[in-house]
Amino acid sequence: MSKEESQYDVVVIGSGPGGYVAAIRCAQLGLRTACVERERLGGICLNWGCIPTKALLRSAEVLDNFRHASEFGIKLTGSVEPDFPAMIARSRGVADKVSKGVGFLFRKNKIDHVSGTAKLLPRAGAWRPHQVQVALTDGGERTLDAKHVIIATGARARSLPGIELDGERIIEYRKAMSLPAQPRSMVVLGAGAIGVEFASFYRSLGTEVTVCEFLPRLVPNEDPEISKELARAFERRGIRALVGSKLTRARRSGDKVAVTIEPAAAPAPGAAAAAPAPQELEVDVLLVAVGIAANTEGIGLEAHGIALERGFVKIDADCRCGDNLWAIGDVAGRGLAHVASAEGVYVAEKIAGVHAEPVPYDSIPACTYCSPEIASIGLSEEKAKAAGIPIKVGRMPFRALAKALGAGEPNGFVKVIYHAETGALVGAHLIGPAVTDLIAELALAKSTEVNAESLIHTIHAHPTFAEAVRIATEDALGRAVDL
Repeated sequence: MSKEESQYDVVVIGSGPGGYVAAIRCAQLGLRTACVERERLGGICLNWGCIPTKALLRSAEVLDNFRHASEFGIKLTGSVEPDFPAMIARSRGVADKVSKGVGFLFRKNKIDHVSGTAKLLPRAGAWRPHQVQVALTDGGERTLDAKHVIIATGARARSLPGIELDGERIIEYRKAMSLPAQPRSMVVLGAGAIGVEFASFYRSLGTEVTVCEFLPRLVPNEDPEISKELARAFERRGIRALVGSKLTRARRSGDKVAVTIEPAAAPAPGAAAAAPAPQELEVDVLLVAVGIAANTEGIGLEAHGIALERGFVKIDADCRCGDNLWAIGDVAGRGLAHVASAEGVYVAEKIAGVHAEPVPYDSIPACTYCSPEIASIGLSEEKAKAAGIPIKVGRMPFRALAKALGAGEPNGFVKVIYHAETGALVGAHLIGPAVTDLIAELALAKSTEVNAESLIHTIHAHPTFAEAVRIATEDALGRAVDL
């Protein structure tokens, strides 16, 4: 291979939703681009995270719909049972199609896909290009010269001290999507998005699920009202939630896992009641969902003085981490696929020297795809009040919405928080049917000049789930007709 064939304007390390989007946008802007990926194109999100988990959750949703068929006037003459291996196979098939789609986009945009493990070499001088050494998947090495390098290596699941993942009975999310058989019982450690999604999926299949969360409520990053509604929904579904609890021991016991769960906080001195006794559980699987660790090892960061902060690459406001070095997405501690993609576009445009719209970090929607779904944006009511913001709050319960009743989805609500003086959206918190789609309208409002007044005068089709957003906004203004 000639020297010219290994010279690039941009080399992207990692092909997840940040890396592949950055590579494509660079190529669209006329930059010669290569993307190095050591596994499958699309990274963790497309292959083991966002996409295949949603395929599994859709299977669970269909199963639940069949179980409630009689409520819709439908008689089933046979039994309805989950086919766990078929669900897993479908999920893997969906992930494979999406990964191949990224490959197609690379070919369409003339991006060189280099399969292997990348490492930044020390730079000979500021006037010299960066060099990325790739240990090729098929053997051998290749060195790429690049004016700019975008680090998009993502992150991996982490565990807690004393809890060792064995890939069989004590597992993380990746293994949870490829188990050979459905577990009959499971403890999920962590009640963030990943934890409650897997708890929801496995419970739909009939697995006995216990969720253990150190903080005092489920989905602790969400508005407290959302946590309460999810707790009620999980209780109805038979999911046991141990909040304010910590898992202090986990050990293999044959084909089981023995776990000990204790209160997270010691009782106050002089408390009338003694501390609850530790709970001993024996389950088929312990799923650890307590966060992520950035993939920063072995990629040559030290040779360039790239600093880490809490284990993540430290970047400036433009995602720079060094001289013509950039980092985006999970490796920089962002945590959401759509944020990584937005950062990928922004960095590509900065490199190309065209107008680059900054990522609106205060207007990022967050979605959790358990049953019921959760979506939110902006500040919670609690945080808005703590910040001294004058607010008006409106709510619309789905039980009062015609579309929700007709769909058999009456639980949950839309909660909106507006600035009392300007009408600007401060935050929105939704739980219930279709809310991961409904949040798009509120994301538009949060990031533009749409305010409460203009939103209620936007005609929403009837009957739709989207009407809940309008009615909640009318409620905030004291003008709701349907409540």
